Amino acid sequence: MASYDYLRQRTYLFLAMNQRESEFEFIKGLSAELSSRNLVFPTSLKATMKIRQALDDPDMPTEQVARIISTEPVLSAQVLMLSNSAMFNRSSKKIEELRVAVTLLGFSVVRNVAISVGMKQLKDQQDNTSKSEQMEGLWTRSMRVAALSYVIARNRTKLSADKAMVAGLLHDIGKFYILSRAHQYQGLFTSDQALWELIDQWHADIGAAILESWEVSDDIREAVMDRKRTDLPLHTRPTLTDVVAAADFLDAGFVKQSLQDIDWTNVPGALKNLDLNEESASRLMTETRQEMAQILRVIA
Repeated sequence: MASYDYLRQRTYLFLAMNQRESEFEFIKGLSAELSSRNLVFPTSLKATMKIRQALDDPDMPTEQVARIISTEPVLSAQVLMLSNSAMFNRSSKKIEELRVAVTLLGFSVVRNVAISVGMKQLKDQQDNTSKSEQMEGLWTRSMRVAALSYVIARNRTKLSADKAMVAGLLHDIGKFYILSRAHQYQGLFTSDQALWELIDQWHADIGAAILESWEVSDDIREAVMDRKRTDLPLHTRPTLTDVVAAADFLDAGFVKQSLQDIDWTNVPGALKNLDLNEESASRLMTETRQEMAQILRVIA
């Protein structure tokens, strides 16, 4: 069943089980937007402006342009979808790498898409200071998880580090969407706690519907949706889900530059699949500090 169809059914079940009809109307509105598959919302206006500036430089390497584009989830998804459309992709091979998509489309097409996204972001920019701060907090953490996913994939696996960065950036996409729309329902939430209770309850289903509507590749979608699973299978070939799950779990330790607060006797299976224990994770943190800083400078 399509994620947005499941979301619609769960919305009506929510109404039957709860008396808070105002929250139901909010979720029903989100469900209608998701079903339309016409989704653009702000994540970082600064990132969009940096993308547009990069695309104005004809001498910038395609790989660097692709990495900058990957910092904006909506633009990344639209570029990949466009590169797989019949208009541009006359082969049957699906394109999943932004670098390949940018090469196929060319800077001019991608620049036009970026400008379109930027204008819609500007139109939808938050005018509520509290919501803006919350969005910025989500964005900051998403950048860290994206950068950490990149260095884990590059240093501990044979997976695409660029794809891992995109998955890390998208890992809280459902929270972004709910928060970006909440300001349209003034007075609905009596407190930030009430809002975050709803976000915690719905962000996974909302995120699944968004990623499906964007036709994000299955491995990225699985990584985003399954990263919190406690029953990830143990194996010797790490997956994208392992990478994002590990990045999400280790983020707080990398922020504090200390992994001492982690209970290493009870860690997610993803860390075991990546052969990351206290010693190897600490070594990774030390060895990639400069690399992490460079990545964050690019996407900040």
